[in-house]
Amino acid sequence: MKAALVASVILLGSAMSFSPRVAQAADYHIDTEGAHAFIQFRVNHLGFSWLYGRFNQFTGSFHYDAADLSTAHIGLTIDTSSIDSNHQERDQHLRSADFLNVAAHPEAHFRSTQIKATDDGRLAVHGELTLNGITRALVIDAEKMGEGTDPWGGHRAGFSGTTKFALRDFGINYDLGPAATHVYLDLTVEGIRQ
Repeated sequence: MKAALVASVILLGSAMSFSPRVAQAADYHIDTEGAHAFIQFRVNHLGFSWLYGRFNQFTGSFHYDAADLSTAHIGLTIDTSSIDSNHQERDQHLRSADFLNVAAHPEAHFRSTQIKATDDGRLAVHGELTLNGITRALVIDAEKMGEGTDPWGGHRAGFSGTTKFALRDFGINYDLGPAATHVYLDLTVEGIRQ
């Protein structure tokens, strides 16, 4: 009986040591150095397929408190010259004035203005995207993926999200065909608590 009780206490202690920590208000640095964050996009190609790409260089941070989302916020700065669609000639065109106009606008920015819980348990991240020198309101449909202690003793929290916007809303009027009027973004951010 005593041995069984000791075993139960050990098992409970082990389970607690590997369980995620309870969320608390904290500031997080997005782990782009460790390649644990991604900004990917897709655009319809002539109605036949999807063209995929990503931005290889960006930085950001966020504040998160599960108990009080009114204090939550996120900010991202994207190096637009780091666009990568796995095709050098196309990437040069995407950096030109026809699209991102990198020479005039080397950075894009996203700054949240409000983060709210939705009825289905997800997050609606309201904010402003500045791209090609133009700022527009944008909503990211997001979800919390997880939170807890990493193998190095730090604390991490991760989120993913999706959104879309019309190219013309950001002054991009290059004709890609009627099926390619919008860009779809997929974002994954993993933050290290500071």
